[in-house]
Amino acid sequence: MSLGLIGKKLGMTKVYDAKGDAVAVTVVDVSGNTILQVKRSDGKDKYSAVQIGYGDQLKESRVSKPLLGHFKKHGCTTAKRIVKEFRLTGDDQLPAPDAKLDAGLFSAGQIVDVIGTTKGKGFQGVVKRHGFAGQPATHGHMMHRRPGSIGCRLTPGLVWKNQKMPGHDGVSRRTTQNLVVVQSRPEEGVLLIKGALPGNTGSIVVVRPGKKAVAKK
Repeated sequence: MSLGLIGKKLGMTKVYDAKGDAVAVTVVDVSGNTILQVKRSDGKDKYSAVQIGYGDQLKESRVSKPLLGHFKKHGCTTAKRIVKEFRLTGDDQLPAPDAKLDAGLFSAGQIVDVIGTTKGKGFQGVVKRHGFAGQPATHGHMMHRRPGSIGCRLTPGLVWKNQKMPGHDGVSRRTTQNLVVVQSRPEEGVLLIKGALPGNTGSIVVVRPGKKAVAKK
C-alpha cells in the first residue's frame, strides 16, 4: 500500500475541463491529516508504516486511556477521531515525522481508489438487496417480489450457508477503484474526484493511490 489521506465527503458539484465539458465531481475535505507515528522495519515494529490521525476529538472523555496516552506520547496535543495506518513497502517511502500531509499529496489526473462505508438502506427484500428478477407479475401470480425456493425437501434438508435472502442492506465497506483526481487544491484543503464515492455526505473516506491504476483518456 502507498501513503494516502483520510477525508470527509462534502458533497458533489461540477467543474469544467479544458475542453469546456462539465465533469461531475465529489469534493473531499482532506485538511487536518496529522502524522501520529512512523514505523520502521529496522525498529521494534519490524515493518514500514505511517499512522495518520484525522478530525479533532475535543472531548477527551470519549477517548480510551491507552489511546489518549498514545496521542500524547507522539506529541499530538489534540486527540483524533479517526486513526488509520498505511503500510508501505519499504523505509525509503517513509515521510519525515514533521512532514505536512495535505491535498498536494495527489495531483490532477492521478488515478486513486476511495474506500468508504455505503449508505444504510435498512431491511430490504431480495429484489433490491440482491437484484433478483422476482416472480411473474401476471396470470394470477401472488408472489411478485418473493425469493422463491430456498431449499429442496429432505435433500439437502437445510438452507445453504450464504443463501441470498432478505435482510439489512448497506453500511458495508466498499472500495471504488480507478477514479480520477480532477483538481487538487492544497490551499483549500480539498480534492475534487471525478464521479460518485461510497457513503453519504459527511461520511469518512480514505483516498489512496490506485492499486490497479489504468491510464484513462
